[in-house]
Amino acid sequence: MAEQHTTAPPVLSLRGVTASLGARRVLRGIDLTVGRGEVVALLGANGSGKSTTVRTVVGQVQPTGGDLELFGTPLRRFRDWRRLGYVPQRSTAAGGVPATVREVVAAGRLARRRLRPLGRDDREAVHRALELVGLADRARDSVNALSGGQHQRVLIARALAGEPELLVMDEPLAGVDLVSQGVLAEALREQTTRGASVLLVLHELGPLAPLIDRSVVLHDGRVERVDGTAHLHDQACHPYPDPSAPARTGLLT
Repeated sequence: MAEQHTTAPPVLSLRGVTASLGARRVLRGIDLTVGRGEVVALLGANGSGKSTTVRTVVGQVQPTGGDLELFGTPLRRFRDWRRLGYVPQRSTAAGGVPATVREVVAAGRLARRRLRPLGRDDREAVHRALELVGLADRARDSVNALSGGQHQRVLIARALAGEPELLVMDEPLAGVDLVSQGVLAEALREQTTRGASVLLVLHELGPLAPLIDRSVVLHDGRVERVDGTAHLHDQACHPYPDPSAPARTGLLT
């Protein structure tokens, strides 16, 4: 974990944020902050509002009330999206489109390049991201030849290639093998050492537990409690239900 800068303004701030999916109200007044260099985990049972919270942060769901600020700027006026990296929940790296691992990861630089050809700095950033997730030797391979855990590594490398100041991840460990979980934990450790902040949705802490500064437990669209490091070991031993389990029904929230 990076050194904490308690006097610096938070990179993310939600105050009383509400949001709906269709006619269903999902977030009922979320208060949440993420400081610079801080790793914050969102925990809670299925339907508690975890995924809707991060989708609201990255602009995929519009809040219906409250205040949301990114790097001190209200969401409605925020434009510098290259400062964020986002890893969505359970998707494949190329969506079935033929592409190499390097091509998918290089897409993470587009916000910086505005569709211009990649320069030397871009290529170096892509290579560093591939090394961080242990896929530098697979850069020329088709993503369609990768395992599920490797697909997740590619998605995380794509986000890391943009060198984000805030990395938002929705269930990065769901359905990922233990080897890939360890690789991803080390990649996040490297990012926080560089000063990046991380907000991630988890159903269990697993190998990420040592990296997490605070866990925010949601229930029915509200913050039920906020736990510091003293409570993280117990949470790691008692995970919430796995949202990738076959018995899951209803909308992802």
